[in-house]
Amino acid sequence: MFGHTFYHDTIRKYVILFGTLFNEIYINREDTVQNRTITMKVPLSYSPKDKMLARVDADPELNRPAIVLPRMGFEMTGITYANERKLNTLQKHTYVHPTDPNKLKFSYMQVPYDFNFSLYIIVKNTIDGTRILEQILPFFTPMWTTTVELIPELGLNLDIPIILSNTTNEDTYENDFLTRRTLTWTLNFTLKGYIFGHIKSSEIIKLANTNFYDSTIYDNINDAVGATDVVSSVNVYPGLLANGSPTTNSTLTVSKDTINANDNYGYVITKA
Repeated sequence: MFGHTFYHDTIRKYVILFGTLFNEIYINREDTVQNRTITMKVPLSYSPKDKMLARVDADPELNRPAIVLPRMGFEMTGITYANERKLNTLQKHTYVHPTDPNKLKFSYMQVPYDFNFSLYIIVKNTIDGTRILEQILPFFTPMWTTTVELIPELGLNLDIPIILSNTTNEDTYENDFLTRRTLTWTLNFTLKGYIFGHIKSSEIIKLANTNFYDSTIYDNINDAVGATDVVSSVNVYPGLLANGSPTTNSTLTVSKDTINANDNYGYVITKA
């Protein structure tokens, strides 16, 4: 519809980022004298809470190895435009082309969006739930910030805050004594992310010139309209010595056409 086809995998990266925060949680099992007997890793998967609960109810004896308790699951529940974080959309992210130093890659400023995630902790007993919570809550005060390489083509790394909004628990022990008891903790988060547009390429500008005109040299203001006589001009272009050092001396610099955008150049200013 808008004439551009692009995909940066940004939303997928946010999902992976969120899941990675919780994929290394372990709990211990103790005997009657509090000696550790086993350490187990809490499984984590991308799945809604209702799907996990339905799987437990369908196989209360857990005869199939597809699911164990405790376990965790998470899902992205919504995306909301964050107008309070909007930046000037005319600004650009620029990056020198990796294979052609005379080409410039750029993208206009990112668009802010809030990504809502829910983390579900499903356990059989209370102590398992609290042990998992104690390994998560201290890191969110209420925000945890991590740096993510969102657009490798632009070499763009951004700090992404993840905010813990609230925590709730639910005990689904109902009906008769044969019904399996399930404790569920739900932690809701907001990830302050961005979405990027398509990436463009352009030539590197190596010469900027400004011409000045003086209307007082004409008989009247109407004579100056459309005048082409230049009174003075200023030229700015990169300056580089033959040994690779920057310079501002126009007589010592190599040709601007041989200077690449990623060279350590200076600026030469000439007036005429």
